[in-house]
Amino acid sequence: MKKRYMSIWFPTLLTDWIRIKRPALKALPLVFSDKEGNRMVITATSNEASGQGIQNGMPLADARAILPELEVIENQLHRAPKILRALGAWCIRYSPLVGIEQSDGLILDISGCAHLWGGEREYLREIVNRLRSSGYYVRAAIADTMGTAWAISRYGRISPIIKTGEEVNALLPLPPMALRLDQQVSQKLIKLGLSTVGSFITMPRSALRRRIGNQAMERIEQAVGQKEESFVPIQVPEPYSERLASMEPIRTRKGIELAIEKLLSELCKKLNKDGMGLRIATLQSFRVDGKILRSEIGTNSPSANVQHLFKLFELKIDQIEPKMGIELFTMEAEKVEELNPIQEAIWQSLQSMQDRQVSELLDRIAGKVGTAAIQRFLPQPYHWPERSIIKVASLKDPLPLPWRTDRLRPVQLLKVPEHIQVTAPIPDYPPMVFRYQGLTHQIKKADGPERIEREWWLDEGEHRDYYQVEDEHGKRYWLFRSGHYSSEKTSGWFIHGFFA
Repeated sequence: MKKRYMSIWFPTLLTDWIRIKRPALKALPLVFSDKEGNRMVITATSNEASGQGIQNGMPLADARAILPELEVIENQLHRAPKILRALGAWCIRYSPLVGIEQSDGLILDISGCAHLWGGEREYLREIVNRLRSSGYYVRAAIADTMGTAWAISRYGRISPIIKTGEEVNALLPLPPMALRLDQQVSQKLIKLGLSTVGSFITMPRSALRRRIGNQAMERIEQAVGQKEESFVPIQVPEPYSERLASMEPIRTRKGIELAIEKLLSELCKKLNKDGMGLRIATLQSFRVDGKILRSEIGTNSPSANVQHLFKLFELKIDQIEPKMGIELFTMEAEKVEELNPIQEAIWQSLQSMQDRQVSELLDRIAGKVGTAAIQRFLPQPYHWPERSIIKVASLKDPLPLPWRTDRLRPVQLLKVPEHIQVTAPIPDYPPMVFRYQGLTHQIKKADGPERIEREWWLDEGEHRDYYQVEDEHGKRYWLFRSGHYSSEKTSGWFIHGFFA
């Protein structure tokens, strides 16, 4: 496919931006200024100010002398890159590849995009009109090369759409600056009487290179398509991504559902073809008012099942507020993994944690209650209960050793045992009463002790004698005494867990 580029120039970017935020400044002569050395200089001007002779680089004091009523915004030059990045993100609705062009423009790789709007002329008109209606004055042009599109958008006086192969003819009447040459080089050419591109573009390359240097020569070759120019997008599209433009803004839940189904269907076709499954996917909904809504889903194991993934996105639809309507949907698979076609057992007996139905069930639960509410633990080779399990993030992590089933363990284990006050009839007997968090519990039943030795190879400490106890309300707890009873010191009692 032949490459086509659109260059969008914002000649009054900063002044337009501040007027959108502060409409009272509209039509007033307005400039931005920043410190340069020991003085303030003009860094951006409105059309009203430049019409009065105010130019970029002029000392602010001189500008005030020319136009005392000049409105001045100071120390805001750093805003320009942020504004351009925001405008670039907005333009992603028209092309997935948008880059920043110097300090006052955007460049779009529009290859294969324009036909969705009825052709390049309608495509350019749509973008320019939308930006102008939002308050930005812009000029735009389309060409086969970024250099030609840049030149025509800023200096062109002909059609802004340059046909393939017409780059050189479009550049001929333009000044040397249109080739993005250094100002010093441009002035040198003008002094030599070469005031238009046509006056030197046909000169022998060796002679021209001696006059303007290698860097300027490279710019010329890029503009006419003799040398490829690198394109750096502000947001690199994911390898697996889909876009769906709406002929009319979508405002209904049903319309959003149909869009998600269409995107997932196309995305999963690509994933299945490559033997890949989705782990994290992001849906972006571009509203007519310029706002971009993001919805994200995640899966416990790679999946390319359209029905299952749709159910996960379906839980997010209520968070998508279409308001005036959504004009574009994009879906990106931000994380993918290889699909495993082998089906195994659950919970290590009937099927495994790799089972698709189990994974999809966990995905749906996570979509409703959040991923933090679902946790998986695996056994570890340690004695202390708090060290004997570890939390893992993936269902694929193998079981390092079998779970112990010969000893009853609580369903909820405290990360750190908490100290309690205990009354015991005989030191080595289970307690009769214990006090925890301000409440006194009368123990009606008890079982134990179960001795768990300290891990001497890790740290110092006492062994623990654990008891399963039940209070007068039928609630069961896991208590332990640290170390042997001694008349010389009081034994420490702790609560470590809760049974069902």
